[in-house]
Amino acid sequence: MKRVAFGLSLWAFAFVAAQAPASLAQTVAPYAVPKTSWGAPDLQGVWTNSSITKLTRPQDVSSLVLSAEEARKIEASDYNNVRTAAELKPTDQAEGAPEKGKPLPPVGNYNAVWVDPGSRIAKVKGELRSSWIVEPADGRIPMTQAGRRKMAAWRPRAEPPKGGAGGSYEGPESRSTGERCLIGFGGTGGPVMLNVLYNNHYQFVQTPDHVMILIEMVHDARIIPLTKTRTRPTAIEPWLGDSIGWYEGDTLVVETRNFHRQQTSPVFISDTGKLTERFTRVGDAEILYEFQVDDPEVYSQSWRGEMTLNGVREQVYEYACHEGNYGLYGILAGARIQERAGKDLALTPESE
Repeated sequence: MKRVAFGLSLWAFAFVAAQAPASLAQTVAPYAVPKTSWGAPDLQGVWTNSSITKLTRPQDVSSLVLSAEEARKIEASDYNNVRTAAELKPTDQAEGAPEKGKPLPPVGNYNAVWVDPGSRIAKVKGELRSSWIVEPADGRIPMTQAGRRKMAAWRPRAEPPKGGAGGSYEGPESRSTGERCLIGFGGTGGPVMLNVLYNNHYQFVQTPDHVMILIEMVHDARIIPLTKTRTRPTAIEPWLGDSIGWYEGDTLVVETRNFHRQQTSPVFISDTGKLTERFTRVGDAEILYEFQVDDPEVYSQSWRGEMTLNGVREQVYEYACHEGNYGLYGILAGARIQERAGKDLALTPESE
């Protein structure tokens, strides 16, 4: 009997030992965040947030997390994916020249080669996400009516011209900040730093006392001193706001207030609100970017989001928006020609 018991014990030990490597293989060690020479978490490099996923959730999508099949369907029907596939087809030489007098596509339209919005649903924390916003649960911005009125009051007081559209043609100050090459289009400069139709790259540079984030679109640069004490007077409202930052363990925390009054879209933050961002490197080519907006004068609750910044082996080239910016010149020059022809393009009295 002792021999049998010993044999069974030995067999059991061998069975457990054989299973041990499989169990150990399933244990994933925490990611070791690389450090700078002075010991800060190293976020340096070029990153992108290109994706089909946007700030808010599509109206026809109910859940934050998508299945692989749901993501595939959204990607297959995405406008830019469909257009790119169509434009990659060979040109039909039999079509000939466009018909004389037939309207052409609007001037300024980009074909697919000029855009790079991303072609895939974003994966955040290992999940396929339908929106960057995670709270509120519906993926929408919880702006109040009072907040909308406040945002409207902050916008430049230029009304659309009589009988026209697209804003006032009175002068450069009444055109959009993007047209004037002041800040990026669509909130790409942030904060919150959002993905747009193209130029979705960000370069992080760190020193012991500053972090700089170079934004590809309109070459914005967020220069963030590492301190918890603000020294800039609140009366000064910089483009992209007044940011300060500090490290909490392996996370860079950035708090921003005092946004410029003409910077109202797509994320509006009033003079009493603040934005808190958190940047945590979670992989060699991945940063978890979290943000929270706190502004009771504008929103019914605090709201927050999560985004993945993916590392790329690229460099950020100069955007050079002002050099050769004939678009703005043409808009204003065209308006002057129309005025000489007798068309009234003046501002309405309410906007003066």
